This record gives sequence, C-alpha cells and structure tokens, in this order.
Amino acid sequence: MSKSWRQEVLEEVKAGGRVTDQQIVDKIRKAVLTQRLPPNTRLPEVTLGEIFGVSRSIIRKALTRLDADHVIIQSPNQVARVRAPSIEETRETFEARRLVEGEVCALLAGKLTTAQLRTMAKLVQAEIDAHKVGDEPARIEQSIAIHHMVADLSPNRVLGNFLTDLVLRTSIVIALYKREGLASCYLKGDHTRLLECLKSGDGEGARDAIVTHLNSLENLMDLSTRDASIDLMSILGQRVN
Repeated sequence: MSKSWRQEVLEEVKAGGRVTDQQIVDKIRKAVLTQRLPPNTRLPEVTLGEIFGVSRSIIRKALTRLDADHVIIQSPNQVARVRAPSIEETRETFEARRLVEGEVCALLAGKLTTAQLRTMAKLVQAEIDAHKVGDEPARIEQSIAIHHMVADLSPNRVLGNFLTDLVLRTSIVIALYKREGLASCYLKGDHTRLLECLKSGDGEGARDAIVTHLNSLENLMDLSTRDASIDLMSILGQRVN
C-alpha cells in the first residue's frame, strides 16, 4: 500500500531532512497523477505550511512551480486549486497526445537498446501485477512511468518534452472525468502490444497501438460536469508539528 503524504513527511523529519520546495512539488504532483488529490482540491498556503513544517515562502515557491507545470491554478487573492480542465480542453488534450505520442512511438520503433527494452518490459509487468492485486495507485504509477520513458527516449527532444507535458495533463483529466464506479482505467494488453511493436521495429504498429490505447482511455471518460473537490486534510491526515 502506498504511503500517505504525512508518513513521507514524518520519515523525512525523523531522518533530519529539511523539506524543500522541490519535495513539496514532487509530492503534490504525484498525488495528482495517482488520483489521490482530485482536481478542484483547495491548497491553502497556511495548511500546507503546517503540514510540511515550512514557511509560506517555500510553499509559494512550490505552488508557483506547480502552476507553471499546469498542475494547479493560481489566481490573485484566491486559494490555489488543483486544475480542473474543461471538457473542451480534455478533448483537445487527448487529440494532441494522440498526434505527439503516436509520432514518438513510430520514431522509437526498432531503436531501443536491449537494456531499454528490458526496463520497459519490467514496467509493463509491474503494471500488470499491480492490477492483479488491486493496487490502483501503484498501477497508475507504472502506467505513467511507461509513457514518461517513451517521452524521455524520444529521438526528437521537442516532441519528447511536449509528450511529458501531455502525459501530466491527461492524467489530471482522467482523475477528473473517470466514470463513477470505474475502479481502474487499466486497458489489458495495450502496453504489451506497444512493447512488442517497439521491439520488432513496427513503427506504424507502435503508432496504432498508442492511438488505440488513448482512444479507448478517452472513451472510458464521463465528460460531464461534476464536482471532484475534497477537503485537503482528508488526504493529508493530521498536521505535522
């Protein structure tokens, strides 16, 4: 079972480590990506400062970076919130990701080293294993790791950077629009097929595999307006003294 933010912070405090703005950024981003921190969740500076045991200036630095990464939205004189993309933006995000990731996968086919293929195969298997035991946060992490690896290995660095951003944006919209009662967005065999195409050098097959995957994922979304906001402390637990 994944650790709560409170457990992670307490471990750092016990180890004598000072919580930095980068660590706060990483924790909030991870919580959003694994759907533990839904869109529209309020992120008050005072509350975050008490939870992480740092000054408001450090919290502000972290929030500014998260805003730049499109994870949260900040408005003058308002409490920061996890972003809640519109239905139109959701559709546009999937459309952009199909184009970018499809091209990256086509370019990558047949170019991965044995070590890189082995690493990706481990990620694919880890996702399968997490799904089998019902560990949804771990499954999401492994799925995201697969797509980030594709982005990191992109022969075209501009496309790779675009894809990194789109993976994050897509994960946010999944957290917002995933159908009620749908425990998992795991699409059996999609990543396995992608891996096989990358290994065999089938560029068009790799493109089709990822486009099919994203089409299926988008079709699992409930693109209707609903309130996904929660109280921040219900995620973080007790404050860190």
